[in-house]
Amino acid sequence: MSPESHSAAEIPERLRLVEQEIAFACEASGRSLHAVKLIAVSKTMPAAAIEDAIEAGQRIFGENRVQEAHGKWPALRALHPDIELHLIGPLQTNKVKEAVALFDVIETLDRPKLARALAEEIERSGKRPRLFVQVNTGEEPQKAGIAPDHAAEFVTLCRETFNLGIDGLMCIPPHDEEPAMHFALLAKLAHELGLEELSMGMSGDFEQAIAFGATYVRVGTAIFGTRVLLE
Repeated sequence: MSPESHSAAEIPERLRLVEQEIAFACEASGRSLHAVKLIAVSKTMPAAAIEDAIEAGQRIFGENRVQEAHGKWPALRALHPDIELHLIGPLQTNKVKEAVALFDVIETLDRPKLARALAEEIERSGKRPRLFVQVNTGEEPQKAGIAPDHAAEFVTLCRETFNLGIDGLMCIPPHDEEPAMHFALLAKLAHELGLEELSMGMSGDFEQAIAFGATYVRVGTAIFGTRVLLE
């Protein structure tokens, strides 16, 4: 059966396979299974597919766009209040109010203007999502994220100027490079900054990410199959 023909009914089995692979990777790297959490990347997936994953026990999900998440998740969270929702796509400052209200974790903090907007909205709303700084480990001009050489300065700015708590770092390695060196770099930066959380690794490389210390892995295709377009 081709990836395109996978139905939502297969999602629980695919989820179990990913969980097994995470367990094997943890064992191989001498890490506790409890040290690594799975983010099921549900971007572009309809609510019915997400419900299948929820019914199979998945509780942490990732979305790329605030507007899309806003169309799906309020109703889902009303039914499943124990969901943890991560924003893993770029955040525009004009979407900060919605993002703070909707997400438990924002993984894509990457510039002072966004840090200021988040600080102001957190102060206004009293809701304080956990924050990760996105690092552009490949220094790709088309990709969001703070440059590695500026990560320490930026985390200090977030903490001291904007009074933001930073929980961890996130990266998306270049698709045409060996991801291990990017995972190693992110882990090194996190250690130097005293940050415990590392969001790194996707469907094709999460086992490597776990070996380098990932605490969150972001897996979409291996769970849901090929992305579909929402109508």
